Amino acid sequence: MATPTSTSLPTARLTLAQMRRSTGRLAAAGTAILISTAFVTVTLLAGGVINGTTRDMIAAGYAQADVVVSLPETEPGTFSAADVDAVADVDGVAAVQPVKTWFGDLRSGGKGGFQLFAPVPADPRLSPLELSDGAWPAAADEVALTGRVADRLEVGVGDTVTLNRTVYPDGWAESESDDPAAELGEPDDITEELTVSGIADDPYGAYTSYGGAAAVPAATLDTWSAGEPFADPVSELLVALDAPLRGDEVPADLREAVLAATATGDDTGTDTGTDTGTGARDVSVRTTEAVAAEQTARQTGGEDLVFLVFVLTFAAIALLIAAMVITNTFQVLVAQRTRTLALLRCIGAGTGQLYRSVLLEAAILGVVASAAGIVVGAALAQLALVVAPSFDLGVPLPTTISPTWQVVVLPLAVGAVVTVLAALAPARAATRVAPLAALRPSDAPTLRARAGRTRLVVSILCMLGGFAALGLGVALGMAGSPQVGLVASVGGGSLAFFGVVLSAVLWLPRVAAGLGGLVARTGPAARLAVANTLRNPRRTAATSTALLIGVTLVTMMSTGAASARMSADSLLDETFPYDVSVTPSDDRYVQDVRDAVGETEGVGDTTLVTRATVTVGGSSTTVTAVQPGEFASVVNVPEDARMLEEGFILLNADSAGSLGVGTNDVTTVEGPNGTIDLTVLVVSGQALDHVMTTTDFARITGDDTQTEVWGTITGADAATVLGSVQDAVAQADGGAYVLGPAAQAAQFRQVVDVILGIVVGLLAVAVVIALIGVTNTLSLSVIERTRESATLRAIGLGKDQLRGMLAVEGMLIAGVGAVLGIVLGLVFGWAGAATALSLMGDVRYAVPWTDIAVVLGVALVAGLLASVVPARTAVRTSPVAALGVE
Repeated sequence: MATPTSTSLPTARLTLAQMRRSTGRLAAAGTAILISTAFVTVTLLAGGVINGTTRDMIAAGYAQADVVVSLPETEPGTFSAADVDAVADVDGVAAVQPVKTWFGDLRSGGKGGFQLFAPVPADPRLSPLELSDGAWPAAADEVALTGRVADRLEVGVGDTVTLNRTVYPDGWAESESDDPAAELGEPDDITEELTVSGIADDPYGAYTSYGGAAAVPAATLDTWSAGEPFADPVSELLVALDAPLRGDEVPADLREAVLAATATGDDTGTDTGTDTGTGARDVSVRTTEAVAAEQTARQTGGEDLVFLVFVLTFAAIALLIAAMVITNTFQVLVAQRTRTLALLRCIGAGTGQLYRSVLLEAAILGVVASAAGIVVGAALAQLALVVAPSFDLGVPLPTTISPTWQVVVLPLAVGAVVTVLAALAPARAATRVAPLAALRPSDAPTLRARAGRTRLVVSILCMLGGFAALGLGVALGMAGSPQVGLVASVGGGSLAFFGVVLSAVLWLPRVAAGLGGLVARTGPAARLAVANTLRNPRRTAATSTALLIGVTLVTMMSTGAASARMSADSLLDETFPYDVSVTPSDDRYVQDVRDAVGETEGVGDTTLVTRATVTVGGSSTTVTAVQPGEFASVVNVPEDARMLEEGFILLNADSAGSLGVGTNDVTTVEGPNGTIDLTVLVVSGQALDHVMTTTDFARITGDDTQTEVWGTITGADAATVLGSVQDAVAQADGGAYVLGPAAQAAQFRQVVDVILGIVVGLLAVAVVIALIGVTNTLSLSVIERTRESATLRAIGLGKDQLRGMLAVEGMLIAGVGAVLGIVLGLVFGWAGAATALSLMGDVRYAVPWTDIAVVLGVALVAGLLASVVPARTAVRTSPVAALGVE
């Protein structure tokens, strides 16, 4: 016969009734779930924005082209005008733009110098430049300037500028004569007046290293560069299609048509996106996405770790930590209703009914709060994109968020599933205890009890196994397998953290009481607070663990972010080892140019760098000669530069590998005037390759050399100093070409700053999560002790003493959780940095002391503030009324 309860209190009705009676407690748990899922949503959306923006910056020169047609960098060759026309005639092709630049001496009122020129885009999708004022030049005497160039020349639309260029006689570039002027005649230096027709933006900094760019019609650029002996070959064509590409690969018919148009024979490409012809030239036909990914990988040491792996790691860790916060909060909530569940059992509710009721309640709470969290997270991300332009970040960001299925499914799944899982253990415990036994307070596990010993053994195994997996993940990451290493590190760290939390009830109250001995002598309220930490170990552990989770997350991400910043700076220093280089048009003017550069405001030390073509280890290559002392003071990798001495040569790892030599091996260097043996030193800086001393250089080389001036920028804005250098060298005899890698490096550093800014914002959310957990658990513990507080009041404890007792207890428990969280956060942060960033090169480990001090201060204040509301409630309730509370 069915019991009355089974028919009158079905599971759904019981669940809804329970939720209505526990609205306040559910609100606290739901808020933690909402913030956690919003946290994950913002992280995933931020990852998409960061990846897209970084890719666009690194591959800015490809603009919005659909397809890139290119010749291999290792083989000489160029696309002709006929090739361009043939590709343009392919069905489906809307426009073709050769990737071509030219340098000319552009001036206005004494300002200016050698400036990079680019063609006016044949299609807006095929140029990184965007017209912001005026019109694109249509005639040979018109030019468009980027904003920086226009500002430096102090001109605007309608003004005129002067171009000085050299016209070479026909056949000069092909001449093999040592003195082509005697054979063909002297080149002519001519001056032209150009009208500024428009001002263009360079949103992704494609021409930042050149101080900006000037744009002229493609036909004009071809005319100016015709016959030049040093003209760069056209090795890439940008293609815009009539209809956007669908998918990640170039359609087979389009590939074949382009290959045929460039006379490369049949398509023998692979599924990797690269198509190699069988004719006279090897031609690659790839999507812009594939080329951009390759360019991004080159800039990040071969792996997209700085911007992709770091963000994915952050998202994975955020998911796990958010799951722990939800678990802890819901466990406290269910534990507070153990007496209610027991009473329901006493009046006839079945164990299965109660079990299902708790899980249904968790599911409803998880789904509703998670859905709200996704909406809030998306709204915050959209708000950030709206507000970001006002901070002048220096990089264009999308105007709207682009949600993916992961952004919706992952937070919702985490919020709902984890909340249900969090309710399993409390629900099972409530149904397995006899109804009358469940009405009594439950004792905390101790080592004397079998459950306590089991908990200790399981927690020790989890910590040992977790830290072992964490170490394995670090080793795998540093060995070149970061993806596998991340899985091991995240899994191991989570298991170790679970072991710490599982065992907390056994040792954390004793640690809190031990530290409390320092304040116990200050009065009876402090002694009572210390005693309270031991009286209910479950309550102490739950409260401290709530903050432990948040502090671990904050410290871990602060440590990881600081380490990532230092490692990224180190990588950028290796990729851009010098700030500015100036190449005079003639070596006779080297000293004048060096003086001009050195006297420019914002420029520090300078040095001369001389290049020549020689044979190293049997291979023809270009070597660089420097003065070791001066060189180390100019480059951004002084440790490598200081290694150079007479009798040695610096090689980067790639060059050393191709020559089959290592550090302290000897290689032979042969020049036109002699041969010497030099000892190899392998360095990390890519640009510090084939570097030797000027003394050794002079022994083997002749007069066929070229000298540059390298300088270090000490000013705040690298782009501004670069413009000043261009103005300064324009006044020197002969003029010079200026290249400023520091300006491009500054852009990448700005991207890193944007990433870390997002991380800081997410950490603020993590702090809020931690504070909610502390406030919720401490408030519930005070409510539990209503009768206890009333008894203390009845025997003479004053209101101020009661407040003080709760404040000391809150700060003591919070302080222990914070200190442990800081230690764990440092370990996990360093491990994450070592795993995710190892392929960048040497990982730099940082301790964010300021962040740690702030976190510790916030934790103590959080413990204090968490006691304010419950303390006010406790002192306002009269002892007589409180003693009657059940």
